[in-house]
Amino acid sequence: MELTLLGTGTPEGLPRPGCPCAACAVSVGTRSRAATAVLVDGALLLDLTPGAVLAGARAGHSLAGVRQVLLTHPHDGPAVELPPGLPAAGRVPDGRELSVISGHRVRAVPMDSPGTGYEVTGPDGSRLLYLPPGGAPAGTNGMFGQRPYDTVLADVLGRPEALARLRASGAVGPTTDVIAVHLDHDTPPGRELERRCAAAGARAVPDGTTVTAGEYHALPDLPRRTLVLGGARSGKSYEAELRLGGFPEVVYVATGGTREGDSEWAARVGLHRERRPATWRTVETCDLVPLLVEGGPPLLIDCLALWLTDAMDRAGAWDDAVWAGDGQKRLRERMAELVAAVRSTRRTVVLVSNEVGSGVVPATASGRRFRDELGRLNANVAGECEHVLLVVAGQAVVLKD
Repeated sequence: MELTLLGTGTPEGLPRPGCPCAACAVSVGTRSRAATAVLVDGALLLDLTPGAVLAGARAGHSLAGVRQVLLTHPHDGPAVELPPGLPAAGRVPDGRELSVISGHRVRAVPMDSPGTGYEVTGPDGSRLLYLPPGGAPAGTNGMFGQRPYDTVLADVLGRPEALARLRASGAVGPTTDVIAVHLDHDTPPGRELERRCAAAGARAVPDGTTVTAGEYHALPDLPRRTLVLGGARSGKSYEAELRLGGFPEVVYVATGGTREGDSEWAARVGLHRERRPATWRTVETCDLVPLLVEGGPPLLIDCLALWLTDAMDRAGAWDDAVWAGDGQKRLRERMAELVAAVRSTRRTVVLVSNEVGSGVVPATASGRRFRDELGRLNANVAGECEHVLLVVAGQAVVLKD
């Protein structure tokens, strides 16, 4: 099947009309996006959006051969503009199958939110899964046949957990071409958009792009070890979670543990848990080496600063006399064990740590000791990671790639 993406944006388009945000301000020219619509083999049109005929002409395609127009958006979705000569737009009921005169077979996939998804099988046997904005399949077990789709067009950035579920069910495989559509102004265009799509195992393409279902497109290899640095409330934890959002299973390692009677800390922990996918498993521990050594799903370790606090507690390193004795030696040995485990791990791991070296010099010797040791730990762990990011004011700066 030949798929031409007449648009790849949100139903409102990008830039959104009248929106003053920074992402919309730079979404001009080749970075602008019409509402998502897909022309399949010149015969099947998925979603009919304003300007579809002009978009087709710009991509070098006429809509004169379209035999079927199907809608995916909720019934209160974007306006439908029916050009002369096109068949009336319709919708296939959930679970039903439609045979098009062009030889395509279309099955409606039930969604977990308003809208309709479509599984399209071409005359050549290639398979496409097309999902509406904000939509994910209502179930995955046994729904998608015996082999992965050749191409998936979905709201990858808005619903990363949906892609994770499709991977877990086998509907998305290593050779599936996953293309992010329904793109909105939540993610700035350009390198940031490419980076977030790559982290989900997907790619974004400009409006008017034509792709062939089943054609392999290599994506940048995801780094096996990533360190995310940042100050307080910089967005480092959110950035780390984004990088694993497309994985069907993740072990979230919380090194902070619980604090009896501290309601403010409990609220912080609760906010972190609410934004994590339900499929993620949480482990509260500072014993990181065994987790890194054993096999299993990806690890998200948050954070090394709290791990160091626990390590200094165990070594008695806060006390000047203990530090001058064997406290320093015991702490450095434990740090070396952790760094060695990061070096040898076979798991995908994202580590989060605070960057404290740019702030006010602590007033106490123990505070300065913690700052210095965290700086050493960050540097040593960064040396074992393929990818290192610094998050400042919610903006991720690549330090090592």
